[in-house]
Amino acid sequence: MEKVREKLNNLKLEAESWQEKYEELKEQYKQLEQDNTDKENEIKSLSTKNQQLEEDVENLETKLTDSKQIAEDSHNLRSNNENFTKKNQQLEEELEETDLKLKETIEKLRESDLKSETLERKVNALEDERNDWEKKYEDLSVQYETAKKELDEIAASLENL
Repeated sequence: MEKVREKLNNLKLEAESWQEKYEELKEQYKQLEQDNTDKENEIKSLSTKNQQLEEDVENLETKLTDSKQIAEDSHNLRSNNENFTKKNQQLEEELEETDLKLKETIEKLRESDLKSETLERKVNALEDERNDWEKKYEDLSVQYETAKKELDEIAASLENL
């Protein structure tokens, strides 16, 4: 019986040892469960953070694309502005040249008007002079005809004598 008791004690000791091992394993299991839960929470947190970072990257890429487009548009507008400025400068220079030519033309027109008025006065004076000469010619023609008739009459009367 003593052997049985000894066996029973051994079994008790073994059962206590197993019970301790079980408690120890149970504690390890709880710790592993807790670690697992912590890791899952960390994974969820990191996944959320990763998703947020991906959205941020996408937003930044969109902004970058927009910024590049704006920069390109700005460059194009700057080029267009430079072209318009050059064109405007050309047009202003052409306008100045045209204004100068217009002033020269106006001056020439004034001179032509003055010459025209002077020539018109000379033409009027010459026409008046011509009219005077024509009148004198007509008067002299009438006198000539009268004198010729008188002379013919005198010549005819002398012949009759």
